[in-house]
Amino acid sequence: MSATNLRLNNDVVLPAIGFGVFQTPPEETRAAVRAALDAGYRHIDTAAAYGNERQVGEAIQASDVDRGQIFVETKIWISDYGYDRTLHGFEKSAAKLGVEQVDLLILHQALPSDFERTLEAYRALETLLADGKVRAIGVSNFMVEHLSRLLDARDVVPAVNQIEVHPYFTQPEVQAFNTQHGILTQAWSPIGGITFYREAGHTSTLKDPAIAEIAVKHGKTPAQVMLRWHVQQGRSAIPKSTRPARMAENLDVFDFELSTAELASLDALNTGKRGGPEPTAITLQDYGRPIPEA
Repeated sequence: MSATNLRLNNDVVLPAIGFGVFQTPPEETRAAVRAALDAGYRHIDTAAAYGNERQVGEAIQASDVDRGQIFVETKIWISDYGYDRTLHGFEKSAAKLGVEQVDLLILHQALPSDFERTLEAYRALETLLADGKVRAIGVSNFMVEHLSRLLDARDVVPAVNQIEVHPYFTQPEVQAFNTQHGILTQAWSPIGGITFYREAGHTSTLKDPAIAEIAVKHGKTPAQVMLRWHVQQGRSAIPKSTRPARMAENLDVFDFELSTAELASLDALNTGKRGGPEPTAITLQDYGRPIPEA
């Protein structure tokens, strides 16, 4: 049975299933995070660009759960790339979160249109790591070519690469590169919520007959089957919900095991079609926006 925790390449341990707050409005975030902590989550994933770091921090501070038991992950947005700007980006995030140390700080996009700025941002993460202001550093939405350039230029191998992974889009090449270099693959949209925004005719993962068949066999929901698929293959997964019942359901994936054939059948659903933005198309001109100080 897969462990509930995963060990990063610098020996920092994080819970395999985290709670995400992407697109959760700030006014709903505080209650959602409190409910997630009450449900048993000990890994919260946010980002400067989400606009809800302050509410995440308020929920953590108001919780009865000790801060030392909560793994806090956040992301630097491309507008704050560059060495000095990224150092300040960390200060902004830490202040909003109300923490002195962030458990995992990652770069939100590769920004291939200005990769030198990306490299300087990552150099700032290395400084923060060396100074003990963060426990681990990583990246998000980095493809193989971006990871290769980063590894050639910088000293610290990212602990995590958070990318879109669900049964309809598995990115096997990126996952293989991550594994080869000791980088943990962390899945955003792990149950394929991003597929709801695809063109008409695409089936939701939650209604996919192959996934449903496996779910019935194990007495689980399709969402639980997909999260189990991630955990059993060694990935971290960041599901999101504002409904307490669904939060609890998403965390209840450690009491059953998928067979080799079932894992393969989920892998076979890969369409090769991305649901989220194309990482190579991210530019400051199109996606840059200032991250507020408070």
